[in-house]
Amino acid sequence: MRILIVEDEPKVAGALREGMEGDDYEVAVATTGEDGFFLVSTQPFDLVVLDWMLPGRSGFEILTGMRQRGIDTPVLILTARDALEDRVAGLDAGADDYLVKPFALSELLARVRALLRRTRPDKTASLKAADLEVDPVTREVTRGGEKLALTAREFELLEYLVRHKGVIVSREMLARDVWKEPFRGTPLDNVIDVHITHLRKKVDQGFAVKLLHTVRGVGFVVKEGGAQ
Repeated sequence: MRILIVEDEPKVAGALREGMEGDDYEVAVATTGEDGFFLVSTQPFDLVVLDWMLPGRSGFEILTGMRQRGIDTPVLILTARDALEDRVAGLDAGADDYLVKPFALSELLARVRALLRRTRPDKTASLKAADLEVDPVTREVTRGGEKLALTAREFELLEYLVRHKGVIVSREMLARDVWKEPFRGTPLDNVIDVHITHLRKKVDQGFAVKLLHTVRGVGFVVKEGGAQ
């Protein structure tokens, strides 16, 4: 499970990282609002732990920006402000939970586990993007009601992209999570690009709305309309 911590206080961020890695989570840390928003917009995370008061882009701006982009990753807000109106503002903006500083690390970890249990996607549920539907159980893919014939690798690639709909997925992530070769000496970029080309033809050819987009220099994203 991948968790993003957006926290500008180094000691707090360090303690959170250490505690979460001790619970076997993969953790990324951003110390500014701009860095946090960039990471959550370009990489898939299972949870975001978000400080409300940040230099540059605020936690409120990050959260509202995520929800406006359709990024529904659960968010746990950290704040020193305990006023009722502040809690209401955070929850109304799309937060999933709220923790007031100072807090015990054990309580934060318990809330993280609860949020992940509540929001963990059903790996057997059908995945959809516009009129594209991917069934992880039968491994059947349809678009506009028409069945698409995919190879096993193409299915795994498309399933991963649709699970992260709206989020830019890098080639490094695909090498790690789809090909399961994160430490390969020779990059898989060319192999991945060839599979993306074949997959795009099968998914988008003949359809007015294109779903599989290349974001030059960054990676790929499944979304309606143009690439980000």
